Amino acid sequence: MARVRYGARTEAEIAAARTASSKLPDIWSTGVVAVWESDPDAVAAVLPPPLKPAERPLVRANISKVDLPGYPLGAGSVAVAAEHGGVRGWYPLVMPMTHERALVGGREVFGEPKKLGEVTVERDGLVVRAALARHGIAFVEVRGAVSGTLPVPEPSQKTDFYFKFLPAVDGSGFDADPVLVHCLRNEKVRKLERITGDVVLRESMYDPVADLPVRTLVDITIGEKTTDQKGRVVERVSAQALLPYIHQRYDDPQQILDGPPEGSV
Repeated sequence: MARVRYGARTEAEIAAARTASSKLPDIWSTGVVAVWESDPDAVAAVLPPPLKPAERPLVRANISKVDLPGYPLGAGSVAVAAEHGGVRGWYPLVMPMTHERALVGGREVFGEPKKLGEVTVERDGLVVRAALARHGIAFVEVRGAVSGTLPVPEPSQKTDFYFKFLPAVDGSGFDADPVLVHCLRNEKVRKLERITGDVVLRESMYDPVADLPVRTLVDITIGEKTTDQKGRVVERVSAQALLPYIHQRYDDPQQILDGPPEGSV
């Protein structure tokens, strides 16, 4: 009988897949990063407990293109500065990705708020434009011109905060208490340039980052970097406290409460 591809994999096949994923080479991306100081009340309002606002109400947009052979990938995020248990980091609100493969591991393993979207990073000489778009709306756009070379920073470690959860089958909340994940990212940079420009936030009912206005632009850079990441669960969190924020993850949060229409499966 020919092999049934939905059938169980052997232990050897599973072990080989794990080995292959642990030996990935450095993958370099070209990305634009914009950081601005926003309204402190707005930043505090988007943070589910037990996350707390950082010392400065910073927002960061990261817009990158990864030239994977035969599989170019666009990846981005909009995050706010936060703290937890003495650890400083970032809490991403939305992470547009251009391919489904980039969604699966991040959402299901780490709890990242990834969604399919459009990611643009363009450079023509010194002129740079980068944008994140979904549903036909470029809700974040960074525009400017390269104005100088910056020193290449030393390798660094950064922390992102995620909440990993499963909506309950009966629509009553969650199947189990959510967990708070600290995702540690080791970052290496090989090229970095300063951009003089601006950040445009456009109204979108699906990605309302316009609620985090640019009060003071801190900096805009374009660079080439590679990162790896490792996550760990640091604590279980209150389902009741997280439930009011669950809409951050979905375009239509009502759909997780509806269940499938009768006869649809």
